[in-house]
Amino acid sequence: MPANAVSDVNAAKAKRYLIVGPSWVGDMVMAQALFKTIRNREPEALIDVIAPAWSVPMIERMPEVRKGIALPVGHGEFALGVRRKIGKNLRDEHYDHAITLPRSFKSALVPFFADVPERTGYRGEMRFGLLNDIRALDKSVLDQTVKRFVALGLSPGEMPEVIPQPELSIDSANQQKLIAEHSLDIALPVVGMMPGASYGPAKCWPIEYFAELAERLTAAGNAVWVLGSEGDRAAGDEIAQSNPGIRNLAGVTRLEDTVDLLGLCATAVTNDSGLMHVAAAAGIHVIAAYGSSSPGYTPALTDKKTIHHLGLDCSPCFKRECPLGHLNCLRDITVDDVHASVLAVL
Repeated sequence: MPANAVSDVNAAKAKRYLIVGPSWVGDMVMAQALFKTIRNREPEALIDVIAPAWSVPMIERMPEVRKGIALPVGHGEFALGVRRKIGKNLRDEHYDHAITLPRSFKSALVPFFADVPERTGYRGEMRFGLLNDIRALDKSVLDQTVKRFVALGLSPGEMPEVIPQPELSIDSANQQKLIAEHSLDIALPVVGMMPGASYGPAKCWPIEYFAELAERLTAAGNAVWVLGSEGDRAAGDEIAQSNPGIRNLAGVTRLEDTVDLLGLCATAVTNDSGLMHVAAAAGIHVIAAYGSSSPGYTPALTDKKTIHHLGLDCSPCFKRECPLGHLNCLRDITVDDVHASVLAVL
């Protein structure tokens, strides 16, 4: 029986949850803490997650989830007809409880059209009627994204005491396939590098710093793999600089492949990004640089981490670009500092 399956005997009486997942990679990883919380309290619960199509393969790496349901709409697209159709098609699932993690109006439509009797979410964008269990969000108490997700799986007014750490399953067969496809050498210690952050440049440690660090590591007999999306391909080329010890895999692998490749790494150097959370959930030591964001608000949910955060007076500003133009919150995190952190792990 698959790890995420529930026995046929108990399936009929199991409570059925429909979770509307977030649209960002890191948030989707953090949402696993909610799924774990539900299953810890209700071991027989059936959890389905509806989310953007790109996230379904990653959802399938979460043993607590029965299935991922692709929402075939673009980011920010209202698509009322599509959401109505999906919701009506889901009525036969007879869900008992829907939890909507995003705070937008449109995100609450599918559970409404699916006739889910209990529909939980935070107050936002006039969702009265779409939701019938509307929670107030006290940001001073629920001061982390992951706490806000977990709290929606608890009784009203109950606060999260323990936040389960996300754990994505590793596919060893796919690892071997990737090693063969990309002619990867795993005889040397591998350091993953994730230079991207889709939110914006104010979250990105300078590319030239990544490049210098990669040169130092390969000169000492380590391998470096640059991981990311197609948008990170150019940054990967700049880091690689024709160095045979550095492989630029950004944009040539799927998100679920990145999970498995990270599982082969000794550590990963990353910005505060979605892939930082993926690396943490893949079980490796994470070395993360924080600039415009805060390790208190979106921490890597792992005990195996080294955080570089200067805590300047101007940070965290949570801006996409540095409003002061100097990016000192990241530029002043030196290559020497991060190199020392990598060596401490290796």
